[in-house]
Amino acid sequence: MIAINSFDPLTLVLLSLVNPAVIAVAVCMGRSADQWQKLPIAAFAAAAAGFLLYWVGGQVGFFAIHAVGGEAAMFLLQFLFGLVWAALGYWFRPR
Repeated sequence: MIAINSFDPLTLVLLSLVNPAVIAVAVCMGRSADQWQKLPIAAFAAAAAGFLLYWVGGQVGFFAIHAVGGEAAMFLLQFLFGLVWAALGYWFRPR
């Protein structure tokens, strides 16, 4: 039987904020963007890479993933934080 536990919003925010895959992909893609309209695409790619890292961490046992629905919130938060990281990379890129 599958145990369904409620997820902790603070944990989701912290995991999304400091996910190294989100930070690396968003900053790299933000630095290479030549138009600000490309930042949401960079944020989506960063969220996908961050979720992949989160999933792999759960599969190898680094995270105990118990919550149903927390994954959607994790992806959304990683997209939002990825947008911020991509914007920082875009604004501080060499011109």
